Amino acid sequence: MKIEIDKLTEAELIELNHRVVARLRFLNQRRAHTHMLEFSIGDRVAFQPEGRSRIVGMLTRYNKKTVTVITESGEHWNVSPNLLRKVEPSEKSMTQEGNVIPLHKK
Repeated sequence: MKIEIDKLTEAELIELNHRVVARLRFLNQRRAHTHMLEFSIGDRVAFQPEGRSRIVGMLTRYNKKTVTVITESGEHWNVSPNLLRKVEPSEKSMTQEGNVIPLHKK
């Protein structure tokens, strides 16, 4: 499909530009949402910011284009979901960290 933009007026070009930008934003949000669906609230996740060591935390909130992760040290990060990786909790971290007390079945 070809669009002949040489024959469009300035007003039509501006309108076309607005529609293109809106469509690109929508596609970006849809892509981010698709990545978000790979994770659930409460998942342990990891990411690595540029120039820093790997950060591990818990996904606590879905935002419009990002998710909020609270790190083990209490920092809040808004992270693009395509930068996240799931972290399987180790048995040590499940029993010794946080306010969760493991209950054993009888």
